Amino acid sequence: MAQMNAPIILLKEGTDTSQGKPQILSNVNACSTIADAVRTTLGPRGMDKLIVDNKGHVVISNDGATILKTLDIVHPAAKTLVDIAKSQDSEVGDGTTSVTLLAGEFLKQFKPFIEEGVHPQVIVRAVRKALVMALKKISDIAVHIKKDDAKELRELLEKCAATALSSKLVAAHKEFFSCMVVDAVQLLDDLLPLNMIGIKKVQGGSLQESLLVAGVAFKKTFSYAGFEMQPKKYSNPKIALLNVELELKAEKENAEVRVDSVQEYQSIVDAEWKILYEKLDSIYQSGAKVVLSKLPIGDVATQYFADRDMFCAGRVPEEDMKRTMKACGGSIQTSVQNMKTDVLGSCETFEEIQVGGERYNFFKGCPQAKTCTIILRGGAEQFMEETHRSLHDAIMIVRRAMKNDSVVAGGGAIEMELSSHLREQSRTIQGKEQLLIAAYAKALEVIPRQLCDNAGFDATNILNKLRQKHATGSRWAGVNILEEDIADNFEAFVWEPAVVKINALTAASEACCLILSVDETIKNPRANQEGGGGAPPMGRGRGRPM
Repeated sequence: MAQMNAPIILLKEGTDTSQGKPQILSNVNACSTIADAVRTTLGPRGMDKLIVDNKGHVVISNDGATILKTLDIVHPAAKTLVDIAKSQDSEVGDGTTSVTLLAGEFLKQFKPFIEEGVHPQVIVRAVRKALVMALKKISDIAVHIKKDDAKELRELLEKCAATALSSKLVAAHKEFFSCMVVDAVQLLDDLLPLNMIGIKKVQGGSLQESLLVAGVAFKKTFSYAGFEMQPKKYSNPKIALLNVELELKAEKENAEVRVDSVQEYQSIVDAEWKILYEKLDSIYQSGAKVVLSKLPIGDVATQYFADRDMFCAGRVPEEDMKRTMKACGGSIQTSVQNMKTDVLGSCETFEEIQVGGERYNFFKGCPQAKTCTIILRGGAEQFMEETHRSLHDAIMIVRRAMKNDSVVAGGGAIEMELSSHLREQSRTIQGKEQLLIAAYAKALEVIPRQLCDNAGFDATNILNKLRQKHATGSRWAGVNILEEDIADNFEAFVWEPAVVKINALTAASEACCLILSVDETIKNPRANQEGGGGAPPMGRGRGRPM
C-alpha cells in the first residue's frame, strides 16, 4: 500500500500548476479585469487613457487595441483578449473596445453557470449556436446600399467614417475629416491598398489646416549649399529615382596610398572627381529634372544640379521613395549607366511648399497615381498621434464599407435587436442551452448599457425603453447620446458596416469558447531564477585584451 501512494514527480520542481474549476474562474476574472480597463472608453462620450511606458513615452488614446497593446499584460488567458482586439484592429479597424467588452461580458454571464457545475463544453456549444443565430439575423436585417449611385455611395461612406470618428478625440471635426478620409480612399485603385495613403504630421496650426494631397508629399530632406539656387516648381518634369550615392568620400583614416609624386596623388583625386562628374552628367543627359535618392547627395552634386536648373533631394526615406515610384512610374535605379526614359517617372506638377515650420515636396497629377497623402496639423505631439490613429480607423472602416456594401445602425441598436431576437429564440430550445443562450443575449446589452454609463445617463431606464421598442418591432432603436433618450439610429445616420459587428461577435465568441475550454495552466519555472540561465558570459571580442 505504501508503495502505491508514493508521489510521482512528473514536472520540474517549482513548476506552477493549477487546474479544474478554480482555474477557469481565475481566467474569467482576469478577462473581466481587462474588459474593465477599456470599459470607459466606449462611445462618443468615452474617456481617454493616458499611458506612460517604461521609457517615459506618453500615449493618450481611447482606442481599445492601442491601450491593450501598450499595457504590458502577463496573464496568459487575458492575453487572448489583447489578441482579439489586435485582430479586430487589423481586420476592420474599428470596434476594438466593443470586441473586448463583449468577450469580457460573455464570460461574466457564464461565470455563475461554471460555479454551479455546468460543464464548460455545454456552454461552448451554446455559445456557438447563439453566434450562428446572431450572424444570420445580422445578414437578414443589414441594409444594402446600391453601389451604382456614386452620390448615395459617397453619403454612406461619409456616414460610416463619421460614426467611426465620433468616439475619438477629433469628434468635433468629424465632418471635415470624414470627407477627407472618403476622398483619400476613393483615390486608390480597386484593391484599396492601405500603404498607398501616407499620413504625415506637422506640428503647429489647427486641425482644420490639415490637407489632402492627391499624389505624394514628403518632408524636404537634409540639403547642402547650392540648394537654394534650385528651382522649386516644375511642370511635367521627368523624375529620376536612384539608390546611388552622389558625393565624394573622404579617405578612411586607416587607408594608406603610397605615391611618389604630387602628380600621382593629383591623378587619384582627379579620377574620383571624374567618376562623380560622369555620374552627374549621365543623370543630366537622361532629361530628368527632379532627382531623388535614398543615399546622400553631396554639395558638389547639389551645386551641379542647381547650375542646370534641376532639383535634387538625398536621403529620402524608403517608404516615400516606393510611394513616389508607384505614383509617378519609373523604377529605382542602383546605377546611372542605364538612364533611359522608360526608367524615369513623371507627374504634372512638382513643387516645394512651406507647411508650418517644415518644407514639403509635393508631386501632383501623377499618371499612375492611385495614391494620396494626408498632412495633419495640430498642437501637441500626443494629440496628433491620436488623430493619426483615429484617421487610420476611419480609413479602414471606409475601405470595408466599399468592399462590403451592407450597413447596420450603431449606438447599441444592432446589439439590442440581436439580444431581443436571441431571447425569443432561446424559449424554443429545451434543456440547459435555453438558459445559456438567454445569458448570451443579456451579455449583448453591455454595449448600450456602457454607452449610457459613459455619458452619465440612467442606463436602467434607457435599456428598459429600448427593450420595449425592440419588442414592438422598432429594430433600429438605439441610444441617443445627444438628448439622453432613445432614437432611430438608422434615421440619425449612425451607421456602421455590418462586417464590423460580424467580426466583433465572431472574435468575442471564439475567445470566450477558448478561455472556457482551458482548465489547466502549467507554468515552467524561470531558468534564470537559480542563476543557471540568463545571459552567457562576456567573451573576448575581436581585439579585446584579456
